[in-house]
Amino acid sequence: MRPPEIKDDPMYQLLREEKIEEFNQRRAGGEACDLQHADLRGLDLRGLEAKSLNMMGCYFRQADIRGINFSSTNLEQASICCAKISGAYFPLALTADEIALSQQHGTCMRYKK
Repeated sequence: MRPPEIKDDPMYQLLREEKIEEFNQRRAGGEACDLQHADLRGLDLRGLEAKSLNMMGCYFRQADIRGINFSSTNLEQASICCAKISGAYFPLALTADEIALSQQHGTCMRYKK
C-alpha cells in the first residue's frame, strides 16, 4: 500500500482548492488528471463528476463525498475513514461490508472477485 500523495497535477490541485465546478468543466473538455493514491482528506468534493476516474488508493479521510456517483470510478484500495458518504453511489464490485469497514475503521476497500 502506497501512502497518500500530494500531487503537482493541476487538476488535482483544483480538487485541493475545492474548485469542483472548474475541475468538472476542464475534465469535460478533455483534460486528463492523475488521481491515483491522491490525498483528498478533509475536502468537500460534493458535485464531483467522478465518471470513469481512476481514484485507486485515494485517501478520503473526513472528506465530504455525499451524493457523488462513483459507480464507474475505480476505488479499489481507497480509504473513506470518517468520510461523509450519505447518498454516494459506490461501484457494484464494492460490498456494503467493505464500504462500512473502510468508513468506520479506515481499511482499504477491496473489490469482490
